Amino acid sequence: MNPDFIKYQAQTSPYPLGMEVSHAIGSYIYDTNNKKYLDFVAGVSACTLGHQHPRVNQAIKDQLDKYSHVMVYGEYSQSPAVQYCKLLASLLPESLNKTYLVNSGTEAIEGALKLARRTTGRSQLISCNNAYHGNTMGSMSVMGFEERKQAFRPLLPDVDFITFNNEEDLQKITTRTAAILLETIQGGAGFIQPQDNFLQKVRQRCDEVGAMMIVDEIQPGFGRTGKLFGFQNYDVVPDIVVMGKGMGGGMPVGAFTAAAEKMDLLTENPKLGHITTFGGHPVIASACLATLQELTETNLMQQALEKEKLFRTLLVHPLIKEVRGKGLMLAAMTETAEITNQVILNCQDKGLILFWLLFEGCAIRITPPLTISEEEIKEGCAIILEAMDEIMKQKA
Repeated sequence: MNPDFIKYQAQTSPYPLGMEVSHAIGSYIYDTNNKKYLDFVAGVSACTLGHQHPRVNQAIKDQLDKYSHVMVYGEYSQSPAVQYCKLLASLLPESLNKTYLVNSGTEAIEGALKLARRTTGRSQLISCNNAYHGNTMGSMSVMGFEERKQAFRPLLPDVDFITFNNEEDLQKITTRTAAILLETIQGGAGFIQPQDNFLQKVRQRCDEVGAMMIVDEIQPGFGRTGKLFGFQNYDVVPDIVVMGKGMGGGMPVGAFTAAAEKMDLLTENPKLGHITTFGGHPVIASACLATLQELTETNLMQQALEKEKLFRTLLVHPLIKEVRGKGLMLAAMTETAEITNQVILNCQDKGLILFWLLFEGCAIRITPPLTISEEEIKEGCAIILEAMDEIMKQKA
């Protein structure tokens, strides 16, 4: 590992993987020894179209030749951002028609929470146990995992938690509640899908008490579950949609979308109710626009469901207890965190990139680019099974 990486760049864990990256293209990342790795992680669901997608690259280059940053967000009309927000509105339910562009998913969560409080005049926020919505102070306040929060308290007050898929807990949403925030599919908790029309029941309860429903699409969004957004699989329309990760085709971005009459509340009482310098950056917005156009002009989203079937057909092994998730947001579950660690590290040695989930130690993350081919899926699954066979031999 490059010692300067450890010495000068702040780290997030004591033992980073430390691969020295040379270049990446398509579904592969290459290290500085020119060893290639099949990428089953896609930058943690961010590289929707793989690495160096020509349409995204060209959009970035074309915009760089025109102009880059010129003014803080919301003052100048800049074509890439305007085109992007207009296209997005055409693809969403009618009530979700105005988008605020920011720099990351966690910033989008912050904006959504502020909008909910501003709209309702209420303070209580409700999230889910084992939820992850980002790591800034507001987003951390609605994280449902105390171990990651306790060192940074006090956090936002008046935040309460329910259990995902627990219908009885919905009675905790009351006339005090500004909003309930849910991941469409719980990510860090282990790629847990809503059951028994849970999201519809959340919607109904919010309507009964006048609370807002915020869905976090930062990970499921942009085709990963077979629809543009995960909530579209469950016949529900939220009040606010939060997005990030895959929307930029590998570029840093986030956004939240709501009805215009709600979003316009951020412009007065007070003015500048939410501001950002680099949100809507024209180069980033160009990458977002190219990514969204590619998704909607091809059948990549529909293919995600067929590729899911292939993964489920291939990933059959005594060490795999189940495969959770939907589309190309999958987690292969083992019996222990030790087995999961061995599989992930052994596969990296064999040229396959896998990764962990935040709170579920038994999960092996499988979130490849939507552009991954069937042959590449077969190649990667064969490596996983080989690594698992070796683990079983060691235990025998």
